[in-house]
Amino acid sequence: MKNIAVGLATLPFLATGAVAAQPEPWQMRFQPAATGIMHEITWFEEYTLWFIVPITILVMALLAWCILRFRAKANPTPSRTSHNTLIEVIWTVGPVVVLLFLAVPSFQLLTAQYTPEEEPALTIKATGVQWYWDYEYQLEEPVSFSSLMLKEDERADAGKEDKSVYPRLLAVDNEVVVPVDTTVRVLVTASDVIHAFAMPAFGVKVDAVPGRINETWFKAEKEGLYYGQCSELCGKDHAFMPIAIRVVAQDQYDTWIAAAGEDLAGANKALMAAIEGNTKVASAGE
Repeated sequence: MKNIAVGLATLPFLATGAVAAQPEPWQMRFQPAATGIMHEITWFEEYTLWFIVPITILVMALLAWCILRFRAKANPTPSRTSHNTLIEVIWTVGPVVVLLFLAVPSFQLLTAQYTPEEEPALTIKATGVQWYWDYEYQLEEPVSFSSLMLKEDERADAGKEDKSVYPRLLAVDNEVVVPVDTTVRVLVTASDVIHAFAMPAFGVKVDAVPGRINETWFKAEKEGLYYGQCSELCGKDHAFMPIAIRVVAQDQYDTWIAAAGEDLAGANKALMAAIEGNTKVASAGE
């Protein structure tokens, strides 16, 4: 049943063109899911609400009943009952049953987050630096570059003047480029202090710790431009450390990676020209 629900949830997303997934003002829900893991996280969040809402209503109702029923005026002679076996059994067994229903899908989801569906076809090392990201593609001929937040006076030269697609504080000069429907391993570390590599639309969030490599993975199912941020307080410019991942067709990726080692700026401009006008902003309701 869960797999059917997750599959149905992906249909409207798969029917759209390339997207730019980013936060919105007053957003209450998750960003549109772009990976199978994120679809499962969304399903699990909605699943837990079926427990959280009734429990909250029950607790509030009991609290209100106790306040009214056992107030001093209505109950001048308080009860001296010290315990009730039936009530104690109920409040012990009840939470255990609820936790079991939450634990089983939770552990399944955790296992899926740490276990790629297939052997990763691409490995990228992401290194957090105050206050930008260094990326290295682990290939026979490695491709490496730094990714810094795009400044306002750099927009024209970068061809990123459309703020609906390249928003302030999220757009970067050099995006990570990966092929669609490809399992990508990300090795995450840091060079100075603790950072965190977080990409909400992918359901990915992992600490970047100096001297240690943490591993995560994703398989983007939709072409587009996706934004994340460092999610670990790392100093004065923590808020200015965005992450941008551009998911493209396999042939576009092959062309980009072949040129990126020699001329990254030229490869980026050629890629943007190839996909120009094919990106719309995804909303949280999609």
